[in-house]
Amino acid sequence: MPRRHIPQRKPPIADPIYNDVTVSRFVNRMMLDGKRATSQAIIHAAFAEIGRKVEDKTPVEVFHAALDNVQPMIEVKSRRVGGSTYQVPVEIKDNRREALAMRWIIQAARSRSGKSMGARLSQELLDAFNGTGTAFKKKEDTHRMAEANKAFAHYRW
Repeated sequence: MPRRHIPQRKPPIADPIYNDVTVSRFVNRMMLDGKRATSQAIIHAAFAEIGRKVEDKTPVEVFHAALDNVQPMIEVKSRRVGGSTYQVPVEIKDNRREALAMRWIIQAARSRSGKSMGARLSQELLDAFNGTGTAFKKKEDTHRMAEANKAFAHYRW
């Protein structure tokens, strides 16, 4: 434990166009080599494409719904007990759930083949919104793994 005061974390500034803190966090997580403007341009291009494809909802609503669909509720952590390693299912805090969902969506968009990153990101967000796609599959695999190892839940710490 540190002896001094731990400073409070500052929330990121809201996105200038969509006025949403979650979009700003997504921009920060997607950014490579400090190139925020490039990351913002990619996300705004993806949101523009989502706006063209989905008429009844705004792109920010689709983004939030996609994040909610991909966020895992439970994950497995390795726990060593008496020479054996068990995969123990544990619940996830809200900030880690959001971070995992963002990471999975970005990884899935980057691994897609095809056009620009904006187009790949918009397609992955639409797939996550509809409950399909690589990021959603990753969530289901995580839940399936936790369900399979439910017998080791008593090793939770």
